[in-house]
Amino acid sequence: MNEIQALLLGLVQGLTEYLPVSSSGHLQIGQVLLGIDTEAGGLTFDIVVHIATVLSTLVILWKEISWLLVGLFKKEYNDEKKYILNILISMIPVGVAGLCFKDQIEELFHGTTVVGICLLITAALLALTYYIRPKEREKISPLHAFIIGISQACAVLPGLSRSGSTIATGLLLGNSRKNLAQFSFLMVIPPILGEALLDAKHILAPSAEYLAEHGMTQPVSVSALIVGFIAAFISGCIACKWMISLVKKCKLIYFAIYCAVVGILTLLFL
Repeated sequence: MNEIQALLLGLVQGLTEYLPVSSSGHLQIGQVLLGIDTEAGGLTFDIVVHIATVLSTLVILWKEISWLLVGLFKKEYNDEKKYILNILISMIPVGVAGLCFKDQIEELFHGTTVVGICLLITAALLALTYYIRPKEREKISPLHAFIIGISQACAVLPGLSRSGSTIATGLLLGNSRKNLAQFSFLMVIPPILGEALLDAKHILAPSAEYLAEHGMTQPVSVSALIVGFIAAFISGCIACKWMISLVKKCKLIYFAIYCAVVGILTLLFL
């Protein structure tokens, strides 16, 4: 992977992480279209650009994050602590999936058939939010946080959009559009940062055993990782603000059409 390819893939990751179209699926499609060997350090690159988009979340939603941190250290059991508890509850399903099915999930990140199928599933979920509009409730309950967490765990599949799945699930459960996008973006921060910390040593200095274990023929160059990181961070900041606005306006049906078209084209031609 050279720097130009890293730049393009970083932009793809940053934009599609927050838009409901699946960043992992688009990264795989992009690697195929650019002729990149997906076994040549692709997993390391994916982790690095995901960290970049998480950092963009911290920047765009810093006001909300600081509100939670301040409330966390207050004595009383307040709204901030309830919100943090919901985030922790939402992490349970993805934690179980990561611990129990990590190897099986990583095997799916080769080829594009799974991507095409999952993009069609994403399209169906987004379309449902256009036709099914239950009465909105103001706050996300612990039960709904867990159900939204299940949708996030399923979205580890390439092509199944994480933001699309979690936001669509929350909308179908009747949660407030105003709070749902924010919750969806905040709940992904702990799992991705946790995974990044576990893999940090291997990313910085990948051993032969690590490369062999993940089917990687060679590590990505440091310069390519840096270019991809910067591109993903900048485009992620832009897409994060845009997506929050789109959810409030309920304009997800256009992304459903897009995912359906890309999914069909992927299955037919890639």
